[in-house]
Amino acid sequence: MRLEQLQAFLAVAETSSFQQAAARCGVTQSTVSRQVQGLESDLGISLFHRTAQVKLTVAGDRLLPRARKIWQEWHTAAQELAELKAGKQPELCVAAIHSVCAYHLPPMLQQFCRDYPQVQLRVTALGSDRALKVLKDGLVDLAIVMNNRFLVASPEMIVQALYDEPIKVLMAADHPLTCYDAVPWPELAKFPQVVFKDGYGMQRIVQEQFARRGTPLHAALELNTPDAFRGVIRQGTMLALLPESALLEAYNDPTLAIRQIDSGHANPVSDPPLTRQVVMVTTSDRLQIPPIRHFHDLVIAQLSQYRNRQSISDLSTLDLSTQLGSQH
Repeated sequence: MRLEQLQAFLAVAETSSFQQAAARCGVTQSTVSRQVQGLESDLGISLFHRTAQVKLTVAGDRLLPRARKIWQEWHTAAQELAELKAGKQPELCVAAIHSVCAYHLPPMLQQFCRDYPQVQLRVTALGSDRALKVLKDGLVDLAIVMNNRFLVASPEMIVQALYDEPIKVLMAADHPLTCYDAVPWPELAKFPQVVFKDGYGMQRIVQEQFARRGTPLHAALELNTPDAFRGVIRQGTMLALLPESALLEAYNDPTLAIRQIDSGHANPVSDPPLTRQVVMVTTSDRLQIPPIRHFHDLVIAQLSQYRNRQSISDLSTLDLSTQLGSQH
């Protein structure tokens, strides 16, 4: 059954005339007749008594209320899709890693709310792996995460690199390793580590780095927020490998110290500095929706300054200091 067949059937049923039905549909009478005959052929039963005044058969009378519901549902769906295409969607959902939520997203969120006041913005802080899962499940529209080529390999996924940032060592201010400007990996591996929980890309990076160097990882504790990391690290000799943006508060904390990682005299090409890449992921069909495209472009415009940088510490620390100063 095709929509034009359904339209022709409803027009004839409601006007009791093929001629009037043709005028209503804006086609010729022969076209209406052909559409109704095609529908009858598909259903294998006559729908009209073709007399001087066209009347519904028993089958036609049974079909009429259902045909009206189908036609109305189609119009409702078509209207909703037209509104979606025009940007009239009720909400936009974003999943992002904690550091992006805390330091980079706020100005973008404010700008988006000014540009699309009718769209409710929902933002959830999640680990990278979990954020990509809810994106694939259709629960969010965009995810800003640590890059994982294995989880974004689907052809419908659109991946936009945003910036690279170094991974450094967080320790207590009186930790023995504060004697180093850059901590050698063998020294780092001697101490218990605080790592992100399963589902966070940083846990995978730390595990891979220890495994690649053939050193055992003593993961003493799993956490999932920078605040929790700082609270635990300042109490003893445990260490944490964290990305630069998760260390911004720590730079202003006298009870904590941050050091670079010295991987030795390795070839910088085969053994580059330890970093993570932050990317934005969505799907090609979502980018056709104006509010999603607009938010996508806002993120690129705001974070393009970080792309291909080795470090964002100077600018981010300045931004953080300004934020902290404005709160006092």
